[in-house]
Amino acid sequence: MTAETALGLIEEIGVIPSVRAASAQDARFAAEAVHAAGLGIIEVTMTTPNALALIGVLSKSMPDALVGAGTVLDATTARRCIDAGAGFISSPGFAPAVVQSTVRRDVLALPGVLTPTDLMTALDAGASAVKVFPCEPFGGPALIRALKKPFPNIRLIAAGGINQQSAADFIRAGAVAVGVGAELIPKRAVASHDRDWIAELVHRFRHAVHDARADNSHTVDR
Repeated sequence: MTAETALGLIEEIGVIPSVRAASAQDARFAAEAVHAAGLGIIEVTMTTPNALALIGVLSKSMPDALVGAGTVLDATTARRCIDAGAGFISSPGFAPAVVQSTVRRDVLALPGVLTPTDLMTALDAGASAVKVFPCEPFGGPALIRALKKPFPNIRLIAAGGINQQSAADFIRAGAVAVGVGAELIPKRAVASHDRDWIAELVHRFRHAVHDARADNSHTVDR
């Protein structure tokens, strides 16, 4: 899958579930649960034990899904994730070597940014989209709106502190997607292997994104 195809899928679905678990077994359960509930995107954070092996397993067992790596801090890890099958590389901040090594492989890089300077630097390094992180503590939807004004054509993914109630506001503000962790994959749901709980949350987040996009469409029409 090319970088542009991966970004198109993220824009289409609108929700990136971030899998962060205490064990590879729990992480695999969480990934399989969100996939079974209809989300074709999974981000496995590198803080998860045996994350590289898990990315490899998931990319083979879920060939229709976009499996990516999150919390990637250096170029060596980025290359290893790509070799394991990662279709995108996400970082909490901007690291030029991570973006450049990812872009060279035609894999989607999602560097973390928070300011206009961060964003411009990430774009200069070759990023075609950015992750605004941590979004909620630094202005929430207002931060997305503020960044969209000088950068109307840049695709922004909001992440950090987003929940069921606020997800729609980030989409209305101009984010093409939201990244969600524990609010979508609760630790208790993973510990009890409660697929129904996770499926219900997937439904709620996707519904919120759908409704917000409909609102944006109506605003443009008017």
